[in-house]
Amino acid sequence: MRARILGLVQALREDGIAVSVAESLDAVAAVAAAGVERGVLREALAASLVKDEADRAAFDARFDAMFPALGPLPRPARKGRRDDAAGGRGRGGGRAERARRDDEDAAAEKPRATRGDSPARDAARPAERRGQPERVAARSDDGESPSAARGARRRVLALPFGEYTALDLEEAHAVARELAARLRGRLARRTWRTRRGRLDFRRTIRSSIASGGVPARLRFRARRPGRPDLVVLCDLSRSVAEASGLLLALLAPLARHFRRVEYFAYVDRLCPVTLEAGHVVPDGPLDLHARSDLGRVLVELAARERVPLGRSTELLVLGDARNNRLPPRADVLRALRERVQRLVWLVPEPQARWDTGDSVLGLYAPSCDAVVECVNLAALVRGLRRAL
Repeated sequence: MRARILGLVQALREDGIAVSVAESLDAVAAVAAAGVERGVLREALAASLVKDEADRAAFDARFDAMFPALGPLPRPARKGRRDDAAGGRGRGGGRAERARRDDEDAAAEKPRATRGDSPARDAARPAERRGQPERVAARSDDGESPSAARGARRRVLALPFGEYTALDLEEAHAVARELAARLRGRLARRTWRTRRGRLDFRRTIRSSIASGGVPARLRFRARRPGRPDLVVLCDLSRSVAEASGLLLALLAPLARHFRRVEYFAYVDRLCPVTLEAGHVVPDGPLDLHARSDLGRVLVELAARERVPLGRSTELLVLGDARNNRLPPRADVLRALRERVQRLVWLVPEPQARWDTGDSVLGLYAPSCDAVVECVNLAALVRGLRRAL
């Protein structure tokens, strides 16, 4: 029953009806309390899953498909079978004849059972597909098919941050954990190459002359410096909070590939943060409802002690550069760029809105090595690959 309910939830989502995880759990609990009598079951699920009366017709159609009213039909009696059985009582071969016919009936019904073509399942199929072999898709433990999971993943990757619902944000964090594992593998390969140095093809060929042209010993170029430092500055104001949370979720598993990592969040002032079990924990005062003041934040970052702002530091900034017409202090950002190895700015809003209203991104862009538009999760991952 749980798998049926989760299948109904997934079907409703495919029809465009938003059903959260909490509402799915409420539906399971409602069925457990109300029982499985069909009329009661329909109303219990509708009360838990349907929030708009306009969606009731779509719900009823999906319910009828998932919980068909038609049950298995009785097996038709074979004509003359009772007479044959009665006449066989006096013959020695009566029991053998009945056994043979039972075996024939079982053999005739076995392929039907294997295909899973019961009358109830036929009633649940669309009319144009009845009579065709049913393709059974493999499903995961939560009742979601792989194709549906891939579709949900593609949708959440392309969905703009400004259109996220609570359910979309939950799915985006699940996808971010998967993408973070891929980024971690990419950085691990880069660290391995850095540790050994790059292959020097010319020196390898020259040294192979002594062994008859066989490159018995590979020659590598001089090793590059060790792991860099990473300083992350994230805007946690309301307009870009979702993007900042996903960026920190992507960066959390990558910390071991840097010598030192410092996370900072800001709205109107700088606040160091840590990541604990996937949650952002501020280590100081942070007013999420304040007016953004990036100029003040840059001044505090430049003056802060024991922050690794050196020639081996990569500075990563995420924000929309909207400063409420306060002093932007672009000169401070320029001074920070001169201290670090690389500065990349990720902007979680469309490029058409840059330098509009109170945005001062045009003043900060000349000091950056790259300014990347990141309006959705896929673009955020591409920008992060470019930065790291």
